[in-house]
Amino acid sequence: MQYSVLGGLGFIFAMTSLGAATVFFFSKKTPKSMEKLSLGFAGGVMIAASIWSLLIPAIEETEAQGKPGWVPASAGFLLGAGFLFLLEGLISRLRPSGETAFSKRTKLLFTAITLHNIPEGMAVGLAFALTAVHGGDSGAFAAAAALSLGIGIQNFPEGAAVSLPMRQDGVSAGKAFAFGCLSGAVEPAAGILSFLAVGWIAPIMPWLLSFAAGAMLYVVFDELIPAAKGGRFGVGTLGALAGFLIMMVLDVALG
Repeated sequence: MQYSVLGGLGFIFAMTSLGAATVFFFSKKTPKSMEKLSLGFAGGVMIAASIWSLLIPAIEETEAQGKPGWVPASAGFLLGAGFLFLLEGLISRLRPSGETAFSKRTKLLFTAITLHNIPEGMAVGLAFALTAVHGGDSGAFAAAAALSLGIGIQNFPEGAAVSLPMRQDGVSAGKAFAFGCLSGAVEPAAGILSFLAVGWIAPIMPWLLSFAAGAMLYVVFDELIPAAKGGRFGVGTLGALAGFLIMMVLDVALG
């Protein structure tokens, strides 16, 4: 079973890395419309992921325990948004005078998606731990494998959502790719820890899921949507719609 969980976690990390690798297909100096398109796309991906990958599962898991689903979802959401609010203030104070506001935005984007990946990695680890608890039951194993497949495919656009805005910020393709991979590296780490400590991780999963959702949506509404607005043909809005649609389909079809 240990090899199965390692394989599942390795797959979801590889898919994040493949998504981040899309940065190599774009030049450093791209039109302003491309910047707005990539920011809008990242925002759309994050909104859909927050709803279907984080908030809805948090509510469902809590209700399955016989408790009001909205309590940890609401409280965790506010904690996540508050955390990013404080982090934004800290980044603003520490930011060198020559650094642009867009650099701050990419830092917040990286932080939010990385936070989002932690509970996803935990979910995969817990799914395989459940299989081990049931003595390698084929049904439980199939469910864990399907979860790994779904999260892995979802991670492709998320990896791109980290690296592409960094590229528009003037970061080198190699460095943007490395940060995209780093945002996904927390998934296997969190998954292994959850697999080994399933007893105390599972009860707090709804809080972790909703915390990540609050953090992601704070970045979307505070930074990404304002920056993506305007431009010819409303490319930022088109990017957001495309990102939301793609992520929604992946979440619902593979969830």
